[in-house]
Order: sequence, then C-alpha cells, then structure tokens
Amino acid sequence: MRNIVRGSEDPDTCNPAMLIALVRSGLPVSELDALQNVLDVPIEKLAPKLGISKATLHRRKAAGRLEPDESDRVVRFARLMGKAVEVFENEEAARAWLSAPQFGLGGETPLDYAMTELGAREVQNLLGRIDHSVYS
Repeated sequence: MRNIVRGSEDPDTCNPAMLIALVRSGLPVSELDALQNVLDVPIEKLAPKLGISKATLHRRKAAGRLEPDESDRVVRFARLMGKAVEVFENEEAARAWLSAPQFGLGGETPLDYAMTELGAREVQNLLGRIDHSVYS
C-alpha cells in the first residue's frame, strides 16, 4: 500500500482520481498511525480532531480500514502537514506551528481549526500568506 502521509504518495501531487479512489475505498488504519507519528500528537488527541471516537477507533483498528469520511479527514491533515513542512522547511517547525495558537486563526491552533474543511482551507491560506511573506 502506498503511504500518503509519509510521502511515498504525496496527497497534493498524486493523481487526483487515484487519491479519490483510495479515500472512497477507505484508507488502511496504518495511514492514521503514520499521521499520528508525523504530527507527533497522541492518538487520544488526534482521533477527536478527525471525528473518530475512542470506540470507533478500536473498531477501525480491528477492521484495519477507515471509513471514507475518516479517510478524507486523514488526507486533509496530511496535506496541511505537507504544506507546513514546505513553508517551514522541516517537520519539527511544521509540527510546532500546527500545534501553536495562531493570531491569523483567531488564536486557535491550526490542528483545531482544521477540524472542518472550511477551517482547513483557512489554515492552508494562512500558510500560503506566510510562504509569500504576507503579514497576517
């Protein structure tokens, strides 16, 4: 299986039709584990941000596969991490930024703000402004 989170399959550059098919069929739970590792956030804190309860997480781990909506959120967070790494030029700085309150997001952390698609777009826009040295 390709690894979307760890970069052997970049969610921003891979064939959109292929990525959509992967999400529709449900990503393997290993993608969630990879996201948790790359973000360095305890799974107990990450799962609720992805809309996954503790009981559901246990069921998904037993089944080995996420549902399509959960897979879509994993890809959303992987994209944000990828963009943050691109902007800040390393994973450590990207993780720190994603976990710290940001003025441009009303004092919320990007990971909390990205719990919705609209919020994730705003985080992506803020990263774009930072990348282009536009004060926010």
